[in-house]
Amino acid sequence: FVANVSHELRTPLTVLTGFLETLQDMPPDSLSSEQRLRYVGLMQEQATRMEAIVSDLLTLSTLESSPLADAEPVDISALVQKAMQQGRLLSRGQHVFVEHCDETLQIEGVDTELVSAISNLITNAVRYTPQDGTITVSWYRDEDGNAVYSVQDTGIGIAAQDLPRLTERFYRADRGRSRATGGTGLGLAITKHVAMRHDAELRIQSRYGSGSTFSLVFPPKRLISTVEHA
Repeated sequence: FVANVSHELRTPLTVLTGFLETLQDMPPDSLSSEQRLRYVGLMQEQATRMEAIVSDLLTLSTLESSPLADAEPVDISALVQKAMQQGRLLSRGQHVFVEHCDETLQIEGVDTELVSAISNLITNAVRYTPQDGTITVSWYRDEDGNAVYSVQDTGIGIAAQDLPRLTERFYRADRGRSRATGGTGLGLAITKHVAMRHDAELRIQSRYGSGSTFSLVFPPKRLISTVEHA
């Protein structure tokens, strides 16, 4: 694990250090304002990437070592709305979003943890779905009485040999695409831990080239009485 963390941080650090050394060695007037802005922008990208990795590592460490806080009623549909806003910003208008949420369905849990898991699944769908693809987000009660949050995409799909390892820390089925879109390789590990702490199950269905569906399935004991519409 330490070796993986070192590798993940070393890559952006190497890029950042390289740009800084280049700027230090070059005469002050040798770069145009456009070139200087480009260098600064690339350095900012690497700094942001390191910040995201450290933030996710701290989140994962907390989930692994701390007891679950007192559970309270959580309006999942409201969390979904916030997560979809973030997803649309990341998408930049390149995807079609569809939402099917039962606003009366609530569960007991910790909203700060649940919003992380909910956002991670939408973010992953955006990153691995080509332009003009569709991302469908659902929150409903299934025929077995479970509460199900699912994110279905029309993306690139996942090869069968990669499915068992998707929730491992820093594992990526497509390393190049994940890095290019800002992924840290920790999102699904965080999501799995959040699910376990809420007695839920993370289910993954996918076929390479045919899209994927990621679902968080909460057992009936986590549900609270439905809210009646006014």
